[in-house]
Order: sequence, then structure tokens, then C-alpha cells
Amino acid sequence: MRVNLSINIIAMVTNHDENGTLVEEEDFGPRYDWTQQDQALLLGGYFYGYMVTSLPGGTLAEMFGGRKVAGYSCLLGAILTALTPLAASWDKYAVFVLRVLLGLVSGVVYPCCHNLVSKWSPPDEKGKFVAALMGGTFGTVITWPLCGLIIEHMGWVWAYYLVAVFVVVVVGVWFYLIADTPAQHGSISIKEREYIETSLGDTIGNKAKWPPYKQLIVSMPFWSLTLLHYGSMWGLFFLLTATPKFLSEVLGFNLSSAGILSSLPHIARLIAAFGFGSVADWIRRKGWWTVTLTRKVFCVPSHILPGIMLIILAYVGRDPYVCVAIMTISLGFNGAATSTNLANSQDLAPNFAGTMYGIINCLGTTPGIFSPLIVAEFTKDNNTIDEWFWIFIIGALAYILPAIFFWVFGSGKIQKWNEVATKEPLDDVVNTKL
Repeated sequence: MRVNLSINIIAMVTNHDENGTLVEEEDFGPRYDWTQQDQALLLGGYFYGYMVTSLPGGTLAEMFGGRKVAGYSCLLGAILTALTPLAASWDKYAVFVLRVLLGLVSGVVYPCCHNLVSKWSPPDEKGKFVAALMGGTFGTVITWPLCGLIIEHMGWVWAYYLVAVFVVVVVGVWFYLIADTPAQHGSISIKEREYIETSLGDTIGNKAKWPPYKQLIVSMPFWSLTLLHYGSMWGLFFLLTATPKFLSEVLGFNLSSAGILSSLPHIARLIAAFGFGSVADWIRRKGWWTVTLTRKVFCVPSHILPGIMLIILAYVGRDPYVCVAIMTISLGFNGAATSTNLANSQDLAPNFAGTMYGIINCLGTTPGIFSPLIVAEFTKDNNTIDEWFWIFIIGALAYILPAIFFWVFGSGKIQKWNEVATKEPLDDVVNTKL
């Protein structure tokens, strides 16, 4: 739902040549005369809403349960997605409002997932559990090629309707399978539940508590995590919003090819995420490095190398397939974020992992707003590879500078403000439920 507009909009808008003459396009459905600035506004609309509800999303999950909050938000998102063609027939601003609303209902999902991971993941398996949050990346991998094919064979309106139907099915599966805690799961074995709860020890309380916002504000480890996450999100959201447009309009690929090629960097990120997460877990079990050292070392593949690849792209990206290869390698390395910024909130305060992720994700959402505007500004007169040079350089700096800051101030230690509540003994919980 977040990324379908990035490719659908290519089939929704009219195009003009350098003389301002309307270019004849294939009939994929109604086309609208939206400028580059209009398109940037629509592509960024989702992130305006997403930023707002990402902030309280973790707290809502901690108060009401991640299962319900995430599930119902996705259901509402499916309805809004299905209404997008109708909104487009009214006005571009109707689409903008719809995208903002979609962002509002979706902003709680990742904080809810971090809340669930904190309650289900043994410390030595954090990397694999956090890598499962690459479901968002997996969704991108599926959505872009599929939407490209749907548009070419059925028209762009169906690229919204079918996505909405798919989300409704996923929500049904979610409610059937998911429980907020091991103790609330209907079919988990006593042995497995005991293993999970014993491994978590007293780092997770069993009662909802108000997050320690005052301590967060003065915590340098928290702010270094915030900047690290911001850099990672800049690279991700830039590719989410701009890649199909870049491949189609600058490099000249058709819609289905642009959709498939645009998904390659995200496939690489998905595969690398599980690889890096598993390696980080293995290092932790062996006890070779501290958690802090692990997080800082893995900043090299998650941030430094992606930034270097974007610098290379800025200087040598003239061949279309070289561009795709470099972008794929860059975002592929960023899969190591499962062992840096995506995992660090679990390290610092597992009791408030959802709240912390909600805060850093709120700030980390702003690149989804800024990057389309920057692209629109640089390409408003001409849209060639030369105009994209500084766009790639800005992306590289957004990756590299936060990593340097994290090397100085970052930490992997549980903070004092985790404020852990003592849990009931497992036997008492079992007897109560029986």
C-alpha cells in the first residue's frame, strides 16, 4: 500500500516532450496533467500521515496490544487504497488527502511489530526476528513487478483494487495466527513458552507503563540511534519513491521492466537482512563481541558501504544496467540495518522498544517527504542523469554521517530507564490460566 503509487503514477500522468508537446501514451486508463511538483506532493503524502501516528504507535501497542492495533490499521488502509482511483477522478488533492490518511493508519504498524518482537524474541535471536520486519521490503519486491504487469494488462485502477484485496486476506491471516505474548498464544507449548520467557528474564515487564520520555530526551545513545535510523530511512525512502520514476523516465525502461528492475535492490536487501541478522546472532552467542561493538561494526555494511555505492553511482551511472547493479548493491548492503538501527531499540530498552521505534520512525519518515521534493527540484527543468548527480550525493551523505555519529555515541547496553517490572513466576501464570 505504501509503494504502489510510486509505479502506478507513471501510468496515471500525461507526459510532455522538451517543447511542451503532449506525448502520446499507451492506454492504461485515465491520465491526469500533474506536474513534477504535483507528483512529488502525492508521493510524499503518505509520509505526512505516517510520521504523525508512528510517534504514538509503540505506546498504543504497549497499552492495547500490537495484534489489534496493527491488524485494524491495515484493514483501514486496504479500504483507502481501493478508494484511490475514485479520488484521482475527482482531483489530485483528493488523492493527496487519501495518501495522508493511508499514512495515518499505517504509521502504527512497525512500532507494533517492534513491540511484538520485544515480547517474543530471545536475546540471542534478535537478528532473525528483526529481519522478519523486512516484510515491508518483501512487499515492495512483490508490488512493483506485479503492479507493472497489472497496469499493462488490466489498467492502473486494478493495481489499486487487487492490492486492497490482498491486504484484506493478509489481515485475516494475521488475526488468526498472531498473539501479543507467548502467554496469550492459543497453541504454544509450555516448553517453548518457558524458553522464551526465561530467556527474556526481567527485561520485559508484564504491565503497561508510561514511557520515560524525559530520560529519552537526554540520552545520547537514543539520539545516535535516531540519526542512524534517519540515514537508513533516507536511502530506503529515496529508492521507494524515486526508483521506478528514474528507471522509466531517465533510463527508458517500460513499466513492467521498471517494476521488476526497481524491485531488485529490495530483493537484495531482503536476502542480506536475514544473512546479516543471523551472523550478528551467531557472534552474540559466541560472545566474541559486545552488543555495542557488534552494532558499530555492522554500521559499515548498513550505512558506509551503501553511501559509497551512491557516490560511485553519481560518477559512473551512465549505463542503465550499471545503474541498476549499483543501486542493488547499495540497498543490499543496507540489509545489515537489521543488526544496527532496526535492532538497537531492542538493546537500549526492550520494555519500550515499540515506543522508541515509534519516535525514531516518526523522525525517520521525513525523508519520504523531502526526497521526492528534492528530486522534483533538481529535475524540474531537465530530467537526465546529470540532474541526478547531486541527488545521489545527498543520499550518500545521509548514509555516512549518521554512522560516524553512532560510532562515537552509540551503545548496545540496556539503559537504566528501561524501568523493568518484576514478572510473575511462570508456574503461577500457568496455574491461573488453567
